[in-house]
Amino acid sequence: MSHARTYVIGLTGNIACGKSLVLNALRDLGAETFDADTVAHEVMRHGTEAWHQIAARFGDGVIGADGEIDRRRLGAIVFSDPAALDALDQIVHPATVASIRERIRHSNSAVAVIDAIKLFESGLNQDCDEIWVVDCTREQQLERLARRNNLTREEALKRIDAQPPQAEKRARADQIIDNSQSAEQTLKTVHAMWDELTHRRGA
Repeated sequence: MSHARTYVIGLTGNIACGKSLVLNALRDLGAETFDADTVAHEVMRHGTEAWHQIAARFGDGVIGADGEIDRRRLGAIVFSDPAALDALDQIVHPATVASIRERIRHSNSAVAVIDAIKLFESGLNQDCDEIWVVDCTREQQLERLARRNNLTREEALKRIDAQPPQAEKRARADQIIDNSQSAEQTLKTVHAMWDELTHRRGA
């Protein structure tokens, strides 16, 4: 389980469902936050073990002029090929999980939040005291992702369909945050959940 002094919330939900909005709100409320995607960027930096493995598996075409992994080029490959995505996950996930676990072990915060799309697939759910899932409609997800990442509808659909079904996440959630309405409504929900959590823990 998690560090005795740190209560760990696992925050998940598929791409463009609104996890960042919730994560930022929880950070503002005092939680220490760990974004798996940000940590994954770090473990893929030039010269790391993961960087060498990605270059060997996917070739020089995914290396940008600055020597770093070109995530857009890599994304175009892996989101069109489930086997390639699985290969990438096998390279990046172990280092990402190990780094997050190390950070939580050294956390002095009362509450820490792990934000990870593949919370269950990576096994990080085992480090959490409870799971919060951010949810919205598929059409909203599609529109938000296409707009945010400047993708065509087809590119956005590929990324959404490459992920484990959102329904599986909802089924394993302790709390579901409905982000299908306004951001203000979502933040109101998060604040109420935080108040309930701190009250429950006697903080």
